[in-house]
Amino acid sequence: MNDDMTPDTAPPAEPTPPTEPTPPAPKGGARRVVLAVLPAVLVLGALGGAAAYTEATVNGADRTVTTKVWGGGAHKPAKDPAGDVGRGRADTELSKLLLPVPENYRLGPDMGEYGNDDEISGKKATAQMKESGRGIAGKQRRERDQRIDRLHVQGIAQRSYTSDDNDLTVEIQIVKMKDKRAVHDMFGFQTELMGTYGGFRKGPTIEGHKKAKCFREPQTKSKLDALFCFAYDGELSLTVNAYGAKPFSASHVADLVKDQLDHIESPGEYV
Repeated sequence: MNDDMTPDTAPPAEPTPPTEPTPPAPKGGARRVVLAVLPAVLVLGALGGAAAYTEATVNGADRTVTTKVWGGGAHKPAKDPAGDVGRGRADTELSKLLLPVPENYRLGPDMGEYGNDDEISGKKATAQMKESGRGIAGKQRRERDQRIDRLHVQGIAQRSYTSDDNDLTVEIQIVKMKDKRAVHDMFGFQTELMGTYGGFRKGPTIEGHKKAKCFREPQTKSKLDALFCFAYDGELSLTVNAYGAKPFSASHVADLVKDQLDHIESPGEYV
């Protein structure tokens, strides 16, 4: 081999690193990031849990029976569940604030590793929130963990509901925090994320409640649709996730959210 390399035989020069910023992730990736972030500040269970349950029941439904489409009429919420475990527990301060299981519903599937009608201490909830962020990039995870620490979570009450027709599953979580400002800031963070990433659509408004916003699942070919609602009241942060077979009545879920918020305001009077 000739020691003197000619231009024809010299190895190619090292490529120059790109100077332009990395392009943003595609919408699907952004949506995964959002759904990975949200459980840390909204829900402890997997967001797909209720959706998978609903899809299984919908796929197994008797196709010879006409599917009921939710109407716009108001439903009748149940009385507070004192002594009636089928309507939900009411033995703690937080569990009393959860919406009693309405008529034409029953308690739904477990929410992640927890049950369908459960309460979690603040310390355990904080640890679980942080643990759920393992799949998030370093910078986003650090920001997320810092937000969680600033929340000073006191406890979480959660309950799931499934319609008797098996075409709608709703998950409700109430998070109590020490700092009202943190609750307000978290609401802004949640709604900003949903409004910015992943193609989520604007959801229905909640009658009589300005501190509430809803977002619909992006348009897909799936047989299911989903609606995510967030609200706050003083030291309480509310999350409602609903999964249903298409056609999906967002207004019906909005009625449930309204019932839940009304119940928080007057739990002893709500019947």
